[in-house]
This record gives sequence, structure tokens and C-alpha cells, in this order.
Amino acid sequence: MPLYRDEAIVLRTHKLGEADRIITLLTRTRGRVRAVAKGVRRTRSRFGSRLEPGMVVDVQCYEGRNLDTVTQVETLAPYGDAIARDYAAWTTATVMLETALQLSEEHEPQTQQYLLLAGALRSLAEHAHDPGLVLDAFLLRSLAVAGWAPSFVDCARCGAPGPHRAFNVQAGGAVCSGCRPPGSSAPAPETFLLLAALLSGDWETADASDDRHRRQGNGLVAAFLQWHVERGLRSLRLVDLTPRAVVEPPAAAPA
Repeated sequence: MPLYRDEAIVLRTHKLGEADRIITLLTRTRGRVRAVAKGVRRTRSRFGSRLEPGMVVDVQCYEGRNLDTVTQVETLAPYGDAIARDYAAWTTATVMLETALQLSEEHEPQTQQYLLLAGALRSLAEHAHDPGLVLDAFLLRSLAVAGWAPSFVDCARCGAPGPHRAFNVQAGGAVCSGCRPPGSSAPAPETFLLLAALLSGDWETADASDDRHRRQGNGLVAAFLQWHVERGLRSLRLVDLTPRAVVEPPAAAPA
């Protein structure tokens, strides 16, 4: 059995027998891989905590007929541990991991998807941006890498220069008045600007956006994602993207 080593992100785990787990990994050069981690559920396992969802690891495996076997694991970035301490970040990360699972192929190189996911997990762990913005940016870019890049300026059907007022999931994004199908939505112009900024990586514009436009954009991205993956994401309904209230310090008591 050939031995290989690669960087990987743990996407999900399943119990196997009394002490083992099946680990689904998104590797940097080999695509999606399923491997058995033997004895990982025992308290004395030498790499049990390293194979949790959201962890970025350097993994060594033996290639098997149906499932590979994990032989060595080293932590590269413990994003999963930091993200698990924040509910909003954790639920957001579960959507990212499930999306990466749906958009990746087994044993097919997915380097761009790997880098996108690693960057998004780092942003969540470091609280670099609002979790909802990080999620939408990741989903839009992952869909673009998979070949389903939405248009937020020019018409997705005829290419007429925008901006346009209508958005249609099935048509591929913004549509002009002549191409607008029945049932298209009419987001605010600011929502189009926000989504275009997230797709292009313009974080200055995205971070300055209004909460109302973020919520509207999140709904459009979720609908666009589920249309193209042709199934609902179970983790998506758990995400709470309600803006957090700013807690003001208590007023000083009068002298």
C-alpha cells in the first residue's frame, strides 16, 4: 500500500466500531479523502484531538482499497478549537465544512477550495470579520471556483452592462429588465454592492455595510448555493447571523 503525506482540513467524522473513526479530509493536493483513524476515540489516543472538524493538519496515510488509514497527524493550525468557543463562529464553520464536502471530489485536486476554506476558518478563529460576512464570502468564492460564479453587476443572461435591480437564482444573478424571469427578487442596490465586494474580496466595503443589507445578501447567497448544489444544507438552518448587540459599560455611580 503506497504511503502519502499531505496538508488537510478535517471536514467531518463518523464513529467506527468501539474506538475508531472514519475521517473525511479535504487535502491540499489529493482532493477529498476518507480515512480510518484507529483507536482515535480512546482517551490515550496520540492524535485524537487533532482530528476534529475544522482542524488544519499535516497527515500521513496508507492508501487502501476503499478507505485509507491514518498513521500520523501533526497540527498545523488549531482553528477548530478556537472556533468551537464561539457559537456563531462554530455554526458558520459547519456550513463551510459541509459546503466544501459537497463541492469537492474524491481524489481530484481541489487546491483552490482547500485554500479558500483554510482562509475562511482562519478569519473565523481570529475574529477578523463578522461571521456572516465570512460565510457569504466563502460560499460565493467556492461556487465561483466550482464554475457557478454569480453576477452582481452585468446581466447574467445577456451580459447587458449594469447595475440592474433584479436578481434571479436560476438565471445566475443580476438580470436586466428584458431578461428578468417571473419571481425574481429586487434587492437594494447596496446589497448588490455588498455581494460584489464579498466575491472580489473588498473587505473595506463589506465591513462598512449595513446589517439590513447583510441579512438580505445572506438570504440570496443561501438560495443561490442550495440551487446549485441541488440539495439543502442541514447545517445552514442552525446558523444565527443576528447582529450582536454592543454591550455598553455600566455608567459610573454619581459621586
